Amino acid sequence: MRDENRLIHVAIPALNEAEYLPRTLDCLSAQKTKNVHVWVCVNQPDHWWSDKEKISLCQNNQQSLSLLLSMGHPNLHVIDRSSPGKGWDRKSHGVGMARKVLMDAINRSANGNDIMVSLDADTLFGPHYLDSVREVFKAHPLAIALSNPYYHKLSGEPMLDRAMLRYEIYMRHYAINMWRISSPYCFTALGSAISLPVRSYRRIGGITAKKSGEDFYFLQKLRKTGWICNYNNEKVYPGTRYSDRVFFGTGPALIKGSLGNWDSYPVYDYRLFDRVSTLYKLFPVLYEKPVNTPLTPFLIRQFREEDPFRALRENSASVGQFITACHQKIDGLRILQYLKSETGKNIRYDEASLIDFLHAHYPEVFVHEKSEKAPYGFSDKETAALKQLDFKTTDITLLNKIRNLLVILEEEYQKNDLK
Repeated sequence: MRDENRLIHVAIPALNEAEYLPRTLDCLSAQKTKNVHVWVCVNQPDHWWSDKEKISLCQNNQQSLSLLLSMGHPNLHVIDRSSPGKGWDRKSHGVGMARKVLMDAINRSANGNDIMVSLDADTLFGPHYLDSVREVFKAHPLAIALSNPYYHKLSGEPMLDRAMLRYEIYMRHYAINMWRISSPYCFTALGSAISLPVRSYRRIGGITAKKSGEDFYFLQKLRKTGWICNYNNEKVYPGTRYSDRVFFGTGPALIKGSLGNWDSYPVYDYRLFDRVSTLYKLFPVLYEKPVNTPLTPFLIRQFREEDPFRALRENSASVGQFITACHQKIDGLRILQYLKSETGKNIRYDEASLIDFLHAHYPEVFVHEKSEKAPYGFSDKETAALKQLDFKTTDITLLNKIRNLLVILEEEYQKNDLK
C-alpha cells in the first residue's frame, strides 16, 4: 500500500467539551491530507443524569452530540456513550475507557497498515499535522508509535499560565533527565499526542482502560515491544485550561498547582536519575552475580524479593536477554516510583533542583552574552533572576523562557534519537 493511501483514524474522547471541540474539528477540517476518518466518543457515567451537580455536564455533552450529528460528514464516526441509558456504569468509566472504546472500534474497521492518531477534544495543531504523522511512519517504518512533541500556549491569564509553565517545566525536566541517562522510557505521555500504526495496537493487545494515566501505561506497554519515535517537525498544542475531567494529569495538576500544591509533581534532583543510570550500567555485572546497586533497597521493598534479579538471571540465556528483561521489570513506572519515594525523604525546593541541574549539565545558561558559549541568550538581569528562581513570584516571561530553553534541550535529544 502506498503511504499516502494509508488511512488515518483520529480518536477523540469528549466530556464537557462543547466549548472546545469545534476548534479541534476546525483543525481537522483544515488538514491538507486526505483519507482521514474522525472518531469521537462523547461520554459520561450514566448515573450523572440523576445527579443535580452533574446535569450541566450531561447537557454540555448533548450539545457536542448535536454538533457532531449535524455535520453529516461521511468519515465522521460518533460513538454516543452519553445519552440516557448509553453512558458508562459506575465501575467502568473515564477517559481511559473512552480511548479504549474508540481505538477498539478503529481496530475492528481498519487495515493493520492504517494509522491511529490520539487527540483530546481541546487540542490544536497546524494543517500539515496529519501529513507529518504519516511521514514519520514512512521515514521510520520500525517505529511502533510516535510520542509527538507538544507545547502549551500561554492563555493570557497569569495564574493559569504560571501553573501551566510550572507543570511543563516539571514534565520537560523529567523527560530530559530520562534522555540523559539513556532510559528506554524517555517519552512524554500525553493522550493528545500519540500516534501508532494499527498493527502496533494489535501487537500489544490494545490499550488498557484506566480512569487516568492510560496514556502513560499505553506508551510503556508499546515501548516494551519496540522503539517509540519522539520527534516530529509538527507540534500539537494541548489546551491550557483547568479541568477535573480526569483524576490526574494536566488539568488537575493546574488546579492543584494554582493553589500551591505541587506535591505530586516535584522537580526531581538530577542525582536521583544518576543513580538509575548507575543501575543500568551494572546490569551486565548483575547477570554474573548479585551486587549492591543504588536502587537495591527500593527494589527489594518494591518486589518483595531478596534478589530482584535472580529470576531474570536464571531465565536469560545471554547478557543481552538479561538486560532486556531488567528494563522490562524496572520500567518507567518503577523509575517514577523510585524518584517519588526518594524525593519524599528530604525537604528540597523544586527551584533548587532545577537550578542545580542546569548548573551541572548546562552551565552555559548562566553565561550572560549570547555567543557560541552562551547559546541560550539570557540577559544579565534574567541570569540574576534565574539564580533567585521562585515559581510563585518569578516573572512569567522568564518562566516561559526557561520552558522554551527546556524545549530546545529536549528537542536535541529527540532528534539525536532518530539516528
